[in-house]
Amino acid sequence: MQYRSETMRPQLSLFEGMMAQRAMPFCAAPASVEPRPEYLSELSLSGNSEHCHLLLTPILRDLSEADDKRWLTLIAPPGSLSGNWLRDSGLNRQRVIVLHPRNDQSALELACKALGSGCSHTVITWQEKLSNAERNKLRAAASLGQAKGLNIRLGC
Repeated sequence: MQYRSETMRPQLSLFEGMMAQRAMPFCAAPASVEPRPEYLSELSLSGNSEHCHLLLTPILRDLSEADDKRWLTLIAPPGSLSGNWLRDSGLNRQRVIVLHPRNDQSALELACKALGSGCSHTVITWQEKLSNAERNKLRAAASLGQAKGLNIRLGC
């Protein structure tokens, strides 16, 4: 089979085709769309307890020194993160508050209150497993209080 060159149209590369159609590149977002802030992050640490603490220390220290003048709030930290450990880790204790749930209140409910109040820039919880519903509650509360939530899963 022979093809006539005058009837064949040259094929454009993907890039040239997009430019010819003035199409937006795949990775670009429309200018009118604002990125949604993510209010909840999760961190999972496992292994030797001492190694976990070594990894956790600079994160907590940086959060305690944040430019935001609101609290870094720790909700029911595990026993391995004692008051002595917090002092020895170099956290700015003037900017850290440790809260424990009372009576029938769960750590999750307390975290939602702390996030929603707007008094904390970051609220840290230590929940082993979060369901989608629990994640959504934390995200909604964080959005309300313009705060960040961080759930740390320690397998140490």
